[in-house]
Amino acid sequence: MNRTISVIVIDDSAFMRKSLSMMLEADPQIKVVATARDGREGIEKIRALRPDLVTLDIEMPGMDGLTALRIIMKEMPLPVLMVSSLTNDGAQATLDALDLGAVDFIPKELSYVSLNIVKIKEELIAKVKHIALSRSLSYRLQRIRAAAGADAAAPAVRPARVKSAPPPRTSRTDLQALVIGVSTGGPYALMRMLPQLPASFPLGIAIVQHMPPKFTQSMAERLNGMSHLQVKEAENGEPLGPGKVLIAPGGQHLVFAANGHGVIVHCTTEPSTTLYRPSADVMMLSAAATFRGPLLGLIMTGMGKDGLEGLRLIKRQGGVVIAQDEESCVVYGMPKAAVDDGLADYVVPLDDIPGTLENIARG
Repeated sequence: MNRTISVIVIDDSAFMRKSLSMMLEADPQIKVVATARDGREGIEKIRALRPDLVTLDIEMPGMDGLTALRIIMKEMPLPVLMVSSLTNDGAQATLDALDLGAVDFIPKELSYVSLNIVKIKEELIAKVKHIALSRSLSYRLQRIRAAAGADAAAPAVRPARVKSAPPPRTSRTDLQALVIGVSTGGPYALMRMLPQLPASFPLGIAIVQHMPPKFTQSMAERLNGMSHLQVKEAENGEPLGPGKVLIAPGGQHLVFAANGHGVIVHCTTEPSTTLYRPSADVMMLSAAATFRGPLLGLIMTGMGKDGLEGLRLIKRQGGVVIAQDEESCVVYGMPKAAVDDGLADYVVPLDDIPGTLENIARG
């Protein structure tokens, strides 16, 4: 698409407002139409200008980011990208924001001058463009509007067309584990999906969610409180088996090893050359090489192609691959790569994924 993406930057720091604006407007397709110093001023400018996307700081004097986000999602739902500090408190606040309806986040530290500024700018621009041009966000925004009891006089959001089908049933009883790769939009998707799996789900589950350190632990703790399964950030040497969900720590890959009694996990910074750490490809390739039997692979919302090589090996070894469908993804990148490569046995809306997983895993 060639249309210009309009953005409002809301942050109490003049340096941050300038930094984010300069990075975003380095792309000719993005225009920062306004900046604001706090949530109240930001809401006024959103009402007046109706941008395609907003970047929103969490910690601001006056009206903070979470308060502003609640008003935005109730009155005028639109894509919001949070600007978050890389701390435990920042991680918790960011998860609160994602639960309230924010689409994704960028770490605040990534917006400052650094030796890696070119990569940082490219990642920010790619994230903004993928999110703003997503055809599927109305699916989530419609849910948020309904949950918030939005004013009926507000502009309507046309819901995405989501197809629903009976979950498939198979005669498979040989699947060893469920491995999941997910990125942009993932926390929301995982919070909708994992709590729907029963405590009796027969496979151990390993997840790579692209997130920085501290954030994965906070997400795991939150998911554990919502779920029937035990959900935790992975630790070196612990086993993976039924009833347990292990999430790769931010900044480290999750790999597997057999120890004579089953399969255990290790967390490592190698390989250090991957685009993402943790990487879904590294995790899935290791799982396929370690488990003594085929795997169930699930690829969900996210930018790029991480997981594609791992899913190819899973498929070659007789496993089953599920991809989240385009209409329920925040960004249809990682699932699209699997679908376009002919790897997906099933392409499933987010709300149908739990039933599909259970039926396939149980054979």
